[in-house]
Amino acid sequence: MKITRKEFVAASACGAASLVLRRFAWAADTKERLPLAFSTLGCPAWEWPKILEFAESHGFAAIELRGLMGSMDLPSRPEFAPERIAQSKKEIAGHGLKIANIGSSSALHDADPAKHAQQLADAKRFIDLASALGSPYVRVFGNEIKGPKEEEVARVAAGLHELGEYAGPRGVTVIIESHGDFVDSPTLKEVLTRADSPHAAALGCAPHLCRWARAAGVHGSRTGLLDTPHALEGLRGGGQGAQIRAHRPR
Repeated sequence: MKITRKEFVAASACGAASLVLRRFAWAADTKERLPLAFSTLGCPAWEWPKILEFAESHGFAAIELRGLMGSMDLPSRPEFAPERIAQSKKEIAGHGLKIANIGSSSALHDADPAKHAQQLADAKRFIDLASALGSPYVRVFGNEIKGPKEEEVARVAAGLHELGEYAGPRGVTVIIESHGDFVDSPTLKEVLTRADSPHAAALGCAPHLCRWARAAGVHGSRTGLLDTPHALEGLRGGGQGAQIRAHRPR
């Protein structure tokens, strides 16, 4: 059985909605809005007020912050400066919105100690921002496997553990996205198991999972290509949390 990209994304979106409804308790106070968010990655040139106005007027409950006005370094944006962030929080609440997730660019694979430490330091800046905005999640990447896989997995897991321990007391969970060479559920489950932190979880990005499935020849009982709920349950089997993000077909 074959499935089109459109059908796959539609199925993934249904799975995403069910997961969000169960796990995003903070969305319950958005009354009549569906608990859905969009990413600012799709509107890199929009100013802060336009983002908030668009989200409210189109019935979104939340926003994923992934860059603003061409800058991916969100903690350095004036909207989130110490003297301005309280006002930004009021503006978010005034539009009936939440910040679902803050997407960092931190990649945990680098073997160079100085570069690895810098990536962790950057991720912690994003965690601090998420905590200040009341956002429950910060996204990071495993990214690349350049050397022996065992060493790369161990390094990424150790970094995720450190970030989870930093994030927990600040009310934040660090989520590793299925991205780059870290896209299959066995590898992600191994990372989460080794990270051994209640404040670390996985974010399944549907197109990346789909790409891995095609390359690996994986087929699912319901989709004919990738049984996404099954993949997420594989992660939960290790006692880890999981989410899924669905993209609109281009």
